[in-house]
Amino acid sequence: MKKIRLTAIAAIMTAAMTLNTGCDDLFDPAIENHKGASALEELPAWAVGMLGHAYISNPLGAWSFNDVATDDAVSNDPKSNLRIMATGSWRANNNPLDRWQNLRASWQYINQFIEVTDKVNWAADPLVAEMFKERFKGDAYGMRALFMYHLLMAHAGVDVNGQLSGIPILLQSENLGSDFNIPRSSFADCIKQLNEDADLAISMLPEEYGDITDDNQVPQKYRALGVTSGQYTRVFGDNAKNRMSAKIARAIKAQAALLAASPAYAASGVTWEEAANKMADVLDKLGSNPVSKLDPTGNLWYVDGSQIEKMAAGYNAPEMLWRSNKEKSSTLEADNYPPTLFGKGRVNPTQNLVDAFPMLDGYPISQNTAYKANPYANRDPRLANYILYNGAKAGSQNKVITTAEDGTSNDALNKTETSTRTGYYMKKLLCQSVNADPNSKTEQYHIKPFIRYTEIFLGYAEAANEAWGPTGTGSHGYSAYDVIKAIRKRAGIGLKNGDAYLESIKSDKNKMRELIRNERRLELCFEGFRFWDLRRWKAPLNEAAKGIKIKGTDAPSYIEVEKRDYKDHMYYGPIPYGEVIKFSNLLQNQGW
Repeated sequence: MKKIRLTAIAAIMTAAMTLNTGCDDLFDPAIENHKGASALEELPAWAVGMLGHAYISNPLGAWSFNDVATDDAVSNDPKSNLRIMATGSWRANNNPLDRWQNLRASWQYINQFIEVTDKVNWAADPLVAEMFKERFKGDAYGMRALFMYHLLMAHAGVDVNGQLSGIPILLQSENLGSDFNIPRSSFADCIKQLNEDADLAISMLPEEYGDITDDNQVPQKYRALGVTSGQYTRVFGDNAKNRMSAKIARAIKAQAALLAASPAYAASGVTWEEAANKMADVLDKLGSNPVSKLDPTGNLWYVDGSQIEKMAAGYNAPEMLWRSNKEKSSTLEADNYPPTLFGKGRVNPTQNLVDAFPMLDGYPISQNTAYKANPYANRDPRLANYILYNGAKAGSQNKVITTAEDGTSNDALNKTETSTRTGYYMKKLLCQSVNADPNSKTEQYHIKPFIRYTEIFLGYAEAANEAWGPTGTGSHGYSAYDVIKAIRKRAGIGLKNGDAYLESIKSDKNKMRELIRNERRLELCFEGFRFWDLRRWKAPLNEAAKGIKIKGTDAPSYIEVEKRDYKDHMYYGPIPYGEVIKFSNLLQNQGW
């Protein structure tokens, strides 16, 4: 699903617009259907429509597959903007990862909403009206924090004056009389503002939405005002599930802290300890010993569409902190299945990524002498779950996929424009019960995670290792080692030898860093993390994308599929060229 549905809001807004259309419109030009702030005070459906715009623009709402611009994957689509970007055409006026226009426009709607919300007559019942006001305002602050995080990832950087800068911080809506030539605020000030917005959201929103039936279940701050369970449910009940909540806002703070503590943004002053503590603030809400709450099937949430179909509206499995609505479709499969399964095979995993999966005993493939003779045997089970390699099976008919160069089908290496360029196809995210044959197509239910708990666990492990070492816990009862051990155990590796490799490095901070980053690479592959991670780590960006050539009885050989052409300044994204030339105070990042 590409965007959060706001069907109910849209329906209400449509009805409201209908009230402004009369017979006179047939003869004379209608008055423009724009509402000023005073008009919105008596039209709550219109007011909340401004907030709805933020959800329509949710940067998490669509798969980006920016993996194809990294060492993890390539695209077989020659017109792919990310493919073109990664091979040397990334410019300030040609930026497929631009967030500026869309999110800044939605930021304006949020500011307008915050300014009007105190005056809106949300309900006839004064207690209900007060709770709606607080909920919607908290929602707006939380979404503004989310936008700040994604704008910083895409556009923060060292500006031409050598300062680590973020975006202009605008806390009031703009109008025709506003000064638009506003300088960028420092990165540190942007993080401060993000935290302030997120804290406001946390103070105004419930940890979870849901119906209640007992007045004693009403939170104390509302119960003290005389709010009943029915009144509370009207505002914070099941109908609001998967909207911005306190736990989501807390997670956004944690994500931003991890970004700010990373090498590329270390000048912000945010420490690894701060990042670890903010990640723990999210995890500790799971209960005592949060590591034990790691969802045992959380890395396979996408596999069973029939189970997704059975999910109650707004229900979150233990893996999901925030997710999209479920949607029945076959789009992912049609785009990414191999050709013989009627797919376009768009995302081709690289040999680089395949080599990152360890052996079944937990050791890297570089420490296994038998690897080359049978490269897919006794490997981390996630390899077979996430990637289709030569001889693997896929699709509703459990069809053998032959990617060898001398294969006779269109699944073979470079056979047609929809064939793999690397010898691999993406399997992760796809529901194998889907039939993409246009003559007998079947669809299945999918969801898109917005924030997975696995991401938060990995964020904690990364920050905790940097702050306190592999086995240090700070003020918490669990360490980076504990998290990584649990994630690898869930994956099914190192079960027979007690994960001897992990045990061998648990006192080495540098080796643990490498392992944590690799586990993040594997667990979150194809979910849009790798590009941002490499940049915030200041890790090498120009590792060529490799593939494998299998032919007859010849030994498999690696091939170079696609060079990467990034410059050093590209650890930070550009401010849009069109904005910089319009506003003299808006400084560009260095190199752009």
